[in-house]
Amino acid sequence: MQRRKFLTTAGVGAAATAVAAPALAQGIPELKWRLVSSFPKSLDTLWGGAELFCRRLGEITDGKFKITPFASGEIVPGFQVFDAVQNGTVEIGQTAADYYIGKDITFTFVDHMDQVLNIALKNEIRPERNEVKALRRTTRRARDRVAAAAG
Repeated sequence: MQRRKFLTTAGVGAAATAVAAPALAQGIPELKWRLVSSFPKSLDTLWGGAELFCRRLGEITDGKFKITPFASGEIVPGFQVFDAVQNGTVEIGQTAADYYIGKDITFTFVDHMDQVLNIALKNEIRPERNEVKALRRTTRRARDRVAAAAG
């Protein structure tokens, strides 16, 4: 009985979200961003993810927030995506943090934290550990750079 109620409630919630999405987008100003990727179009899973992200964001915002994806080499070479976003050449990038460990060694943790740690180990990490401090410091710096670039 509870399953039916849950399915009915979930269905009504999904329908309400679909109806409300265009209404929510009305207050959003039109934005056009460029996304550069470290990956070529031939890597359909990685490139396809960028295309799907851009397309869905456009649909959700009723076309008010458009992100145009560019493959590796179309605007910048694949290993310069981080620099292009940091310098404000483009607004957003899709890359692997491992490519930039020369800039900051903690980028290794960003890419592999979920793969290396199992649930038990994730529960053991405490804020006083150096890895977590380094990761927080790196993400804080990246967030500050994005905020500064946005004005």
